[in-house]
Amino acid sequence: MTMRNKARLSALALAGLAWVSAQAGTLVINTDASDPAPKAAWDAMAKGFMAANPDVTVKINTFDHEGFKTSIRNFLTADPPDIVTWYAGNRMAPFVNANLFEDVSDVWAKEGLNDKLKSASASMTIGGKKWGVPYTYYQWGIYYRKDIFAKNGIAVPTDWKQLVAASAKLKAAGVTPFAIGTKALWPTGGWFDYLNMRVNGYEFHMDLTSGKVPYTDKRVNEVFDRWDELTKPGYFLANHAGIDWQDAVPAFVKGEAAMYLMGNFAVDPMKKAGLTEAQLGFMQFPKINNVPMAEDAPTDTIHIPAKAKNKADARRFLAYAASAKVQTEVNAILGQLPVNKDATRPTDVYLKDGFAMLSGAYALGQFYDRDAPAEMAKAGMEGFQRYMIKPESRKEVLERLEQVRARVYK
Repeated sequence: MTMRNKARLSALALAGLAWVSAQAGTLVINTDASDPAPKAAWDAMAKGFMAANPDVTVKINTFDHEGFKTSIRNFLTADPPDIVTWYAGNRMAPFVNANLFEDVSDVWAKEGLNDKLKSASASMTIGGKKWGVPYTYYQWGIYYRKDIFAKNGIAVPTDWKQLVAASAKLKAAGVTPFAIGTKALWPTGGWFDYLNMRVNGYEFHMDLTSGKVPYTDKRVNEVFDRWDELTKPGYFLANHAGIDWQDAVPAFVKGEAAMYLMGNFAVDPMKKAGLTEAQLGFMQFPKINNVPMAEDAPTDTIHIPAKAKNKADARRFLAYAASAKVQTEVNAILGQLPVNKDATRPTDVYLKDGFAMLSGAYALGQFYDRDAPAEMAKAGMEGFQRYMIKPESRKEVLERLEQVRARVYK
């Protein structure tokens, strides 16, 4: 080989190394953070990571929500980024089962995340391995009128018997116990989730929403036995099927209804409608059976695609995003809750209550329409709404849901 050819090969080799180095120093992130607050949070996270890791350049590709949902499987397969955002629990299972997400159990072990992110551990685990890192969530629970409870001599219920007794007392006083609007269907999912997780536990709920249990199982009927104790005496707003969740807020604000099972996003419209902290309280959904207390807390997560080019820097990013400091800062922008239990507690009274509740939760449900596939979730929530209007339709509803389950999960 001539000196000239050697020089040429050396130059090519150096160019190749420079290209590899450039690749190693670029971290590509695909997100659906297109709304203003999430976009600002991700911009802040990228800038903070680059400041802490000056050898890495972060490039964020932002998709709209629907576009992201339809394209994620394609880009995970054909042109994967180094980081992708998604959701916990059964929603991540299809990508894990298709070998499209990277096992990141090593990051959890190295960073002590099994303790720091304990409440989300179960929802990030499939087959004994961790498949991503959660960075934000928000609580669900029962918002209640402190003033109406006080006026009627009602203590905050901590178990099911007390909740039913409180509902009976409110109804007798001319107050509907629960505000709800089910026109958009999904609020029914929150009720089913909590009743099922309190009656049968988190593992059963995940088995049911992943298709492993028939809807005609006697344990599902036990959930409806408890639901009957609220639907049959008329403890929900009578016109709920004709209104959306926001339309039920005025009844709650006027004192026509005393409780509302809802996500924390409902607090803002409640306050804007005139409720004060002296009037508005928050409580955990009460205990029913002797099962560990899991909560509904829709959780946004970060994953490394299995075919990512820059997994080393991606792992550094996961560790960064999981830290207490970063989660505190990011969730201040989002107006949501950090998952890391060592994060600074929010000052907002309702977020503070939610932070305490979720940090100690046994496990986290992602909400019925995230934990179940789309077709099953739609049929399920249609069935729940029908049952809430006509409790006597329970058998027919559950048989119909079992037919759908047999088709969806075959």
